[in-house]
Amino acid sequence: MRKAATTETVTKTGPGAPVSRIEDERFLTGQGHFVADMALPDMAFAYVVRSPHAHARILGIDKSAALRAPGVLAVLTGEDVLEERIGALKCHAFPHLPEGSKHHRPLQPILATGKVRHVGDRVALIVAETLGQAIDAGELLGVNYEALPAVTLEDALATDAPRIWDDALNNISFELENGDRAVVDRKFSAAAHVTKLFSRYPRIAANPIEPRAAVAYFDAIDGRYTLCSTTQLPFASREIVAAALGIPELNLRVIAMDIGGSFGVKGPGYPEEVLTVWAAGKLRRPVKWTADRSESLSSDIHGRDQIAEAEMALNAAGRILALRVAVTINVGAYLGAYGGVPPDNTGRSYTLTYDVPLIHSVVRATFTNSCPLGPHRGSGKPEATLIIERLIDKAAREMGIDRIEIRRRNLIKPSALPYETPGGLTIDSGDFERILDKTLALADWQGFGARRADSERRGLRRGIGLGMHCHPSGSSQSERMEIRVAPDGSVALHAGTVATGQSHETMYTQMVSEWLGVPFDKVRVFQGDTDKILFGRGTFAQRCTVAGGSSLRLAADEVVRKGKAISAWMMEASEADIGFEEGKFRVQGTDRCVSFAEVARKSYQPMGLPGAFGIGLDGTGVHEGSYCMPNGCMICEVEVDPETGTVKVKSLSSVDDVGTVVNPITLEGQLHGSIAQGLGEALIEEIVYDRETGQLLSGSAFDLPRADDMPQIRSDHHTVPTKTNLLGVKGGSEAGNNAAPPAIINAIIDALLPLGVEDIPMPALPDKVWRAIRAGAANQDAA
Repeated sequence: MRKAATTETVTKTGPGAPVSRIEDERFLTGQGHFVADMALPDMAFAYVVRSPHAHARILGIDKSAALRAPGVLAVLTGEDVLEERIGALKCHAFPHLPEGSKHHRPLQPILATGKVRHVGDRVALIVAETLGQAIDAGELLGVNYEALPAVTLEDALATDAPRIWDDALNNISFELENGDRAVVDRKFSAAAHVTKLFSRYPRIAANPIEPRAAVAYFDAIDGRYTLCSTTQLPFASREIVAAALGIPELNLRVIAMDIGGSFGVKGPGYPEEVLTVWAAGKLRRPVKWTADRSESLSSDIHGRDQIAEAEMALNAAGRILALRVAVTINVGAYLGAYGGVPPDNTGRSYTLTYDVPLIHSVVRATFTNSCPLGPHRGSGKPEATLIIERLIDKAAREMGIDRIEIRRRNLIKPSALPYETPGGLTIDSGDFERILDKTLALADWQGFGARRADSERRGLRRGIGLGMHCHPSGSSQSERMEIRVAPDGSVALHAGTVATGQSHETMYTQMVSEWLGVPFDKVRVFQGDTDKILFGRGTFAQRCTVAGGSSLRLAADEVVRKGKAISAWMMEASEADIGFEEGKFRVQGTDRCVSFAEVARKSYQPMGLPGAFGIGLDGTGVHEGSYCMPNGCMICEVEVDPETGTVKVKSLSSVDDVGTVVNPITLEGQLHGSIAQGLGEALIEEIVYDRETGQLLSGSAFDLPRADDMPQIRSDHHTVPTKTNLLGVKGGSEAGNNAAPPAIINAIIDALLPLGVEDIPMPALPDKVWRAIRAGAANQDAA
C-alpha cells in the first residue's frame, strides 16, 4: 500500500502542504515503468538508418546485403512506404494566417523518398532478432546519394540560397506580422532615443535523461495494435499513427509509460512511432526501438534558434513608446507536429511586465537543412524575454538612467490590470514592482559594491544583472478528468494529463485526498493509457494544474453532489440539508452522518437503490482551459576571469508569482530545474551545424550544466492568485529558463563594461568572452 512520504513537521497533506513526492519511492528503487526496460516474448529490435548528408538526392537503395545479414527480419525504405500507402506527417499547430497569405506547409515522410534534408533524416528501418544485428545490417544497406548544397539559418533567406523544398519559391514556410508598421514607425521617428539590439538565440537540444523509445505489438485475435511510447500526448499520438497507417483510432491503444523528462521533446508526430507499429503489424511480433544519444541529438526536435533585430523607442524620461522586432526562426527541414508553436509564441510574448503601448513584429519561419524545430520549455517565450530585458539594460546605459529606475518607470501598475498587451495577451493579475523590490532585497542589491570590490582584489570581474519575466501559461484547450470511487471507498483518478516529471501523482492525490476526505493511500492515479482514459490532451504549456486541476475540482464536486443525494436517501433527509466535510456526509445541525466509504459501498447496492442514482459513485470534470500569466524577477551575480573568459555564476535570487501554490517542495524543484536549463542556454549549450556543409558538429551530451555549475539559489514567492481558473494557479515550471538567460547575460556585461564589452553572444563560452574582452580592449585603445 502506498504511503504519503512527508516531512516530520507536516500535519496536512492537502493543497499547499509540502508533501514529498509519491513517485520517488519507485523511481529511486528502480521500480519505474520505462519503455526502454520493456522485454516482451519474441520481441524484435528496430534500428533506423539515417542520412549522413545534410542535403542529398537518394538515387537508389540496395537492400540485398542487409536482408541477407544474420537475424534480419525486415528492411523498410521509402519505396515500401509509397507502395503500402503509409501516410506522411503534417504540422498540427500551423498558425492561423490572414487569408491569401503565402506559405509552404509540406508533409514529412516517415522514411525519406527522393531526398534527405538534414543529417539524421530517416532513410530506412531495419528489424532484426537483436539490436546489434539490426545495427550491423544497417552498415550493409547500400544507399546511393547525390550530395546537394546545404544551407543554415545565416544564409537561408539569400536570393541564391539552396531551396530545401523544390516546389517552394524560397525557404520561408510562413510569416507572422503583429501590429501596425506605419503607426510604430511614426513613434520611432518622434522618439527621443532609440536603442538597437542584434541577438542570436542558439539552437538547443532537450536531452532528457530518458531517450525517446517505442514498443509496439499486434494482437491478431482482436485486430488491435498497442504502442507503448514515451509520448507526452498519447491521444494525439494515437490520432497521428492511426491516420498514417489508415486504421481506425480504436484499433490502436497507446500507453505512455513513466517518462524520464521531456521539456517538450516527447510530443507526438515522430516517424519512429509509425514505423514501430507498422513493423509490428507486418511481422506479427513485438518490435522495440530506442534512440541512442547520437540519434537524439540529430533527430529529436530542437528548440530556440532564432536571429532577431530589435529596436526600442523611448521618450526623454525613459518611458517606452514602441518596440520593433524582425525575427528569423529556424524551423528546420520539416515542420514538426508542433513546429508552428515557437514562431507563434515569439511574436506575441515580447512586452512582458512592461507597459509598451505599441509593437510591430515580423517573424519568419524559415526552412534550413537541420533537424525540425518544436516546443522546448517555453517555446518562444524565453527568446522574447531575452530581447526586451537586454534592450532595457542597454537603453538604461545609453540614456544614463539607473537600470532599476528605468524598469520602475515602465512596469505595468496593479491598477492597470487586467492589461491587454500589444501581442494580444491578457495579464489578469500581478504586482510587478513589489516582486522587483522583494528580489532586490533577497539578492542584497545594495551590498553588491562590497562583493564586487572583493572579487576585484582577487583579479576577477564581478557583475550583477536582472531579468523580469511574465509569460503565458496554460492554453485555451479544454481538459477532462474523471474520478471513480470503488465500493470500498478508495478513489481512482483517471487523468487526461500525462506526467513527464512534474509530480502529478503527488499533486492530484493532495487535491483529491482533501476535497473528498479520503486517506492519501486510498487514492490511485491512472494516466497515459488511451484504453483507461476516455480522452485527454496531455501535457504542455504549464497547463496541467490550470486545466487539469480545475477539471479535477469539478469532478470532485460532482462526486460530492452524487454522494449528498445518496446519503440523503440513506438517512431519510432532504438533500438540501446534507453537508460534506472531512469525509463525512452529515445532516446539518445534527450528529447524524455517514462516511464517504459507506456511501460508496451503498452506491453499488445491487437491489433497492433508486434508479436515479445509477450505479457507483463517480464524477467527470471538464474545464474549458484558460491562459494565465506567471511572472517574477531574477537577479544574478557572476564572476568573470578576464585572463581566461571563464564565467562562474555565484548566486541567483528569484521571486515568483505562480498564483496558488499546490506543493512548495515540487514547486522549488521546478524552479531549480528551469534555472539549470536557463543557465545552460546562457553559458554552455548550443547545437551547431557547419555553415558550409550543414553537418551537425554537436556530437555528445557533455555540454550540459553540471552540479558544480549551479550557483547558490535564493527563492521566494509573492503570489497573486488568478481568477482565470478554479484553483487560482498560474504555472511554475518556466521561471528559470525565461529569466535566467537575460539575468546572466546582463550580469556578464555589467562585469565587463569597464573593459569595453557591451555585448556577449549566447552561449557565453569562455572563448567568446575572452575574444570580447580582447576586442573591447582594442576598441578602448583605438579611442
